[in-house]
Amino acid sequence: MKTSKYKLLSIPYTVWIMLLVFIPMIALVVLGFTDMTSNISFSNVHFTFENFDMFGERSITTAFSNSLTYAALTTLISFVIGYLLAYIIYQSKFNNKFAIMTIMILPMWSNLILRIDALANIMNENNILVELIGFSPLGGLIGTPTGILIGMVFTYVPFMILPIYTALEKIDPSLNQASSDLGLTPLKTFLYVTFPLSFKGVVTGAIMVFLPTFSGFAIPKILSKGNMVFLGNIIETKFNYTIFNDGALLSASMLLIIFLAILLIRKFDKEGETLL
Repeated sequence: MKTSKYKLLSIPYTVWIMLLVFIPMIALVVLGFTDMTSNISFSNVHFTFENFDMFGERSITTAFSNSLTYAALTTLISFVIGYLLAYIIYQSKFNNKFAIMTIMILPMWSNLILRIDALANIMNENNILVELIGFSPLGGLIGTPTGILIGMVFTYVPFMILPIYTALEKIDPSLNQASSDLGLTPLKTFLYVTFPLSFKGVVTGAIMVFLPTFSGFAIPKILSKGNMVFLGNIIETKFNYTIFNDGALLSASMLLIIFLAILLIRKFDKEGETLL
C-alpha cells in the first residue's frame, strides 16, 4: 500500500523529467542525425551522417582542444587547492566545521554571470581596486589564458572541496590511529590510508569540475573577450545562427561525455555518498 502511495508521489517528478530532460535529449539526437534546416518541419527530412563532417573543421578542432585543455588544467588546479583546503578543514579542531563549509560554498549561491562580470572588471587594467588601493593584482589579465583559467578555478573549486571533504569525514578515525600504532609516519598514513579512502571524493569532484568547464560558454565568452574559442561558444553560435543540426550534434556529443562521467562516478561511489 505504501509502495503504491510513493509511486503516485513520484508522478510529478517523472513528468518533469520526461518533459524537460528526455524529450529535449531525443530532439537533440534527432536534429543531429537529420538534414532539418532552420525551417523546422518534418516534411522532406532525411537521415544523414553528413553533419559529422564539421568535426574536421579547424574551428571545431581548435575549440575542442581549448575546452579539453582548460578543463583538464582547471580540474588539476582545483584538485590541488580543493584537497588542501578540505584536508585542512578536516584536520582542524574547529567545532563548527559546517560554518566554514558554508562560507566556502557561499559564492555558489550568487548569480554566476554577475560573479564573472565582477571578476572581469577586476581583470581590466583600470578597475575599482586601482582606484581604491592604487594597484590591482589581476589587472590586465582580461582576454588572456591566465585570466580565463583563474575565472574557471575561482568558479568551480567549491565543487571539488565539498565531495573531498565529505569523503574525508566518512573515514573511520580509528584507521588513522591504527596506522600510527603500527609505526607509520603521518605522511605514510596520509598516502596509504587517508588518500586512498578519500579517492572516490576526488573522482566525484574531478568530474563535477571537469564537465561544466568543458561544456561551459559564459566564463570563456566574458573573460576571453573573443580571443579564444571554446566548444560551448561554438554551440551557442550554431543555435544563434539557426544551424540546429550542427549545434544539436555537438550538444549530443557532450551529453555522451556526461553519461560516461556519471557511469564513472557510480563505479567509484556506488552509494552516491560524495555527490552534492
